[in-house]
Amino acid sequence: MINFVLDPKAGIPFYRQIIDQIKYGIVSGNLKTGEQLPTVRALAVELKVNLNTIAKAYKELEIQNILETQQGTGTFIRKIEVRISEKEKNKKLQDICNEFVTIAHSYGFSVDDIISQLKKQLK
Repeated sequence: MINFVLDPKAGIPFYRQIIDQIKYGIVSGNLKTGEQLPTVRALAVELKVNLNTIAKAYKELEIQNILETQQGTGTFIRKIEVRISEKEKNKKLQDICNEFVTIAHSYGFSVDDIISQLKKQLK
């Protein structure tokens, strides 16, 4: 299971963030085929968003054949191989780096400080 995290400053609608997190969860192996997702109501309460936001994300993923809802049982990850294009992966990494660098610079860290810390973390 994954922990859903919504970023109101990202400029990306919440339903889209949920869709992306489910897709990346499947690709990374954090979400497995047949795994049950939280109910719409439970996830809406947890994330403090409108029920329709979660329902819209789940519905779009059902249309893409990534999720399957079984009436009275829940919503599950379908047996499907989700592929994320290199272009989409690179765009996501670029977005993450842009946000990271913006925050780091706002605290006064230089590029050298950032690179040094990243090297330390990778060791």
